[in-house]
Amino acid sequence: MNLDSVKKSFSEEIKNVKDAKALESVRVRYLGRKDGEITKILRSLKDLSPEEKRKVGPEANALKAELELVLEKKLKSLAASQKSSSVDLTLPGKKIPFGHLHPLTQMEDRIKEIFSTLNFSVVEGPEVETEHYNFDALNIPANHPARDMWDTFWLLQNEIKNQKFKNLERLLLRTHTSPMQVRYMEKHRPPFQIIVPGRVFRFEATDASHEINFHQVEGLMVGTDVNLANFKYVIEEFLQQLFGAGTHVRFRPSYFPFVEPGLEVDVQLNSKWLEVMGAGMVHPNVFKAVGYNPKEVQGFAFGMGLERLAMIKYKIPDIRMFYSGDLRFINQF
Repeated sequence: MNLDSVKKSFSEEIKNVKDAKALESVRVRYLGRKDGEITKILRSLKDLSPEEKRKVGPEANALKAELELVLEKKLKSLAASQKSSSVDLTLPGKKIPFGHLHPLTQMEDRIKEIFSTLNFSVVEGPEVETEHYNFDALNIPANHPARDMWDTFWLLQNEIKNQKFKNLERLLLRTHTSPMQVRYMEKHRPPFQIIVPGRVFRFEATDASHEINFHQVEGLMVGTDVNLANFKYVIEEFLQQLFGAGTHVRFRPSYFPFVEPGLEVDVQLNSKWLEVMGAGMVHPNVFKAVGYNPKEVQGFAFGMGLERLAMIKYKIPDIRMFYSGDLRFINQF
């Protein structure tokens, strides 16, 4: 097909184009890089004489530019005619909405980030625990009145052989993340500092501030000269990074079986003091349970509720909202 034939054929076809898809087919037929008519002519130049090349080459390039201009005008004409239709093909596609991270996920990620900057490692442990790790090794032996603080889910298939003590132990859903203190210390020697985020379970009546399934973050730092001054610095730095610079923090004496002395930590927000964690220096009996000499090492431990921190930071009034599955709630974060 020579240039005149190409131009004539193109003019006839362009008149019958009614939509963008048909226009693209015409463009490919005449200007396509692989088999376009103009492309074929340009490729054939190598077989022509020098005189023919000087004549045909410029004419072919001029026709190519002419066809491109006609195609561009036709595309604009089609777009203008379609604006009055129900679908405007010139509009960009609708943006697909992204998912939202659950506020508890956001809170856990932020806590991990802060403690990572303080050189804490993140470790995890099993949700099904033995009585030894959940209670006995944490200085809460059987019949100890402190066990009433944890409303425990005991498992029906509740016996497992303890390879260390060669006896049968009852199984339960862990009531706190503190068992990982013992599990970690059994396999590691100090100094170290860790946090343990995870899900815990307690048989409690559900209300605005209580759930049977919730999350905690345990912290543990052990060394030869770790003291309450170290604890005070770490916790104040953490809470000020979490809630903002200038957040006031106070420490009150309290009781937990696995620490001595025991502390509770409060933050002041909007002139109101709110309890956010329990803590203290690791009890010597806990060190003895893992084979440490309490005269040679010391450390502090702390535990906080993920839901409580998220409720305070994001001003969420009811803990049950975290587990409602209501996208109107999730989409706010």
